[in-house]
Amino acid sequence: MKKVIITSLLTVFISVISFARSINTEKSVVNFKISNMKVNVVRGTFSRMTGEVDFNPNKISTSSFDVCIDATTVNTDNKKRDKHLRSEDYFDVKKYPTICFKSTTVVKTDKGYIVSGALTMHGVTQNVQIPFTLSQNTFKGSLIVKRLDYKIGNSGTFLMGNEAEIIIVAVLNL
Repeated sequence: MKKVIITSLLTVFISVISFARSINTEKSVVNFKISNMKVNVVRGTFSRMTGEVDFNPNKISTSSFDVCIDATTVNTDNKKRDKHLRSEDYFDVKKYPTICFKSTTVVKTDKGYIVSGALTMHGVTQNVQIPFTLSQNTFKGSLIVKRLDYKIGNSGTFLMGNEAEIIIVAVLNL
């Protein structure tokens, strides 16, 4: 009887610390902020995050992230601006409907973890690093991206800053 209980507890413990789980689309979000006319900050979101996360804090080398968001969901609480952001001038969501990240490595740090990998947006792939933490099935991370590196907008667009802060909250299904 004791063996059965111990075996059951170990199985539960191992399943909690090592998992391959899908993203909870309803609870996950990508927030962003970018300067506007060098005096204001525009804040917005992307939703409909999907993908798989395989994360084991005891075996970081086998961990992986393969996640996409729906670019058509860009929302800045301004319908006219959002329509323009979806157009060919910026995200061109008809041609590039998703923004995706696929990891190559994950490492442990003093403050949490860093995942490195390929971020593909607007048909351009760049290698990025995303520092993140994990708490109660929720990964939280952030990074700075330069929109011109992804050919979003053009360099003559003085109204919009080049650097956008991206804040990722990915909740995993249990």
